[in-house]
Amino acid sequence: MKKITYFYLESCPYCQNARKAMDELKEENPDYAKIEMDWIEEEKQPDLAKVYNYYYVPTMFIGANKLYEAKPGQTYDEIKTEVRKVFDAALEG
Repeated sequence: MKKITYFYLESCPYCQNARKAMDELKEENPDYAKIEMDWIEEEKQPDLAKVYNYYYVPTMFIGANKLYEAKPGQTYDEIKTEVRKVFDAALEG
């Protein structure tokens, strides 16, 4: 199982949707709840956030590989689909 590095902002509505999606996905598949995650609030940890190559939040990495970066206008269902893909990739490890 691989660890996910998750960048977010507390005030971001897309991040709030990603969090909701994560919670729902963990209820749907208990294996997702076992995935280790580093939660990085970019305003509180700007030096760490600068090390990674992304622009929008939420963004999810496994190692140095960016697997998901939100796009303006994404719906909740689109976000949930992308989060599921990252969770599945983490389980493959």
